[in-house]
Amino acid sequence: MPLFKSTGPKPALCNRRKATYRNDRMANDHQSAKPAKKGKKMLLGVGLDSDGHKRVTQGSNFALVGGTKETHEEMTEKAIKINEKLKQRGKTLESVERKEFEDIAGEVGLHRNAPESN
Repeated sequence: MPLFKSTGPKPALCNRRKATYRNDRMANDHQSAKPAKKGKKMLLGVGLDSDGHKRVTQGSNFALVGGTKETHEEMTEKAIKINEKLKQRGKTLESVERKEFEDIAGEVGLHRNAPESN
């Protein structure tokens, strides 16, 4: 005799419901000819060190959270510098190409970390 008795629906019924929903959704996917709506691009900075204070800074296209006072100030400075450089080039986050953004990030002192190999 099992210790716990299931009082919910039988697994076979749950699977059928999910499959039906999935099939309906897939059938409707090809019917929507609307172009995908592009969202607003933003910079997100997360400071992983902490001194017990909660810090949040928001700009028109960036949000920075966490970090010690020094870390948060550094993130803020870099986000502002990136925006200044974008403005100098007549670009926005939505219009700048990835390579150009990486160049700008490098100019303000941000560098991509190479993943460690196993």
